[in-house]
Amino acid sequence: MTKAILLAVLLAGAVPAAAMAETAPAAPPTLGLDKWPLPDTLSAEGKAAAAAAARQAMPDPLPPIADIRAFIGTLQATMGAALQKRYEVRVEAATIAGIPVRIVYPKGVSALGKGPVLLNLHGGGFAIDSGSLTETIPIAARTGLPVVAVLYRLAPEHPYPAALDDALAVYQALEKDRKAKSIAVFGTSAGACLSGQLMARLAGMGRPMPAALAFLSGSADLSLRGDSESWLPGPGFDWVASYAGQTPLADPILSPLHGDVSRFPPTLLMTSSRDFLLSPTAILARKLTEQGVDARLVMFDGLPHAFWAYMAISESDQANELVARFLKDRLAAATR
Repeated sequence: MTKAILLAVLLAGAVPAAAMAETAPAAPPTLGLDKWPLPDTLSAEGKAAAAAAARQAMPDPLPPIADIRAFIGTLQATMGAALQKRYEVRVEAATIAGIPVRIVYPKGVSALGKGPVLLNLHGGGFAIDSGSLTETIPIAARTGLPVVAVLYRLAPEHPYPAALDDALAVYQALEKDRKAKSIAVFGTSAGACLSGQLMARLAGMGRPMPAALAFLSGSADLSLRGDSESWLPGPGFDWVASYAGQTPLADPILSPLHGDVSRFPPTLLMTSSRDFLLSPTAILARKLTEQGVDARLVMFDGLPHAFWAYMAISESDQANELVARFLKDRLAAATR
């Protein structure tokens, strides 16, 4: 794994601790995970991939954002092509409600129709697209359902609520052809944060909730830093502040934990023990459970942030299968 790929991995992340200087103290230096032995619970390939990731350092200085986006775009195209071949899916560029999207059709499905559909909000620190192909193709294939990945407007050029407005517009357009209970939402990292914000916006509007949410390594409180963010390597960029713009970080839509999460749909939350967003993912799981929401927290052992979106290892297959089964089962239960 090169430094460039590590950059892509970290930018799949969402909540840079440095961005929270307005409400939290600066994060202390993170520990060198390359010195920590990896657990024997990992597969051989998982251990090798995690060790390679731990050995890399973030490029310093960072390239300009335009260069990062171009690189990640190339990486997504390359990895996406391999996944398309493996899973025999078709990817179509389209526009829904005036918003650009990627629609991933599993084998045997040729159109969205009016049946169940999955809505994806990709990762990328709110500033790049690091997952509209790699996060979606395995899930489309494993569920047998089309996935609509929203290519929402990016920060810092388009601060909050631009991305949320785009996600809501696509969601509402899909809802015109099917009931909310025929839609399930999933997102990784920044996309998980955005998915939580979408649930909070829908609840505030009094709208029906989707059948399910897969909240995959994110945060529902951008105003506070959890324990894992203080000692595990993370991006450390100020893009969350750029994303938030003039909105206070404790705003109850931007940070749903500051509002009422009791109307969230059944939610699968997934993280890993070396994920810098382990703490905020687990904190949301606890809050949802306290509020009576069907919340299921799954933690993988020894792997870094959002590993399922970029590591070709057996644990990634296991993670994607868990997500696919949860979304498909909840959709089936909701539409009986």
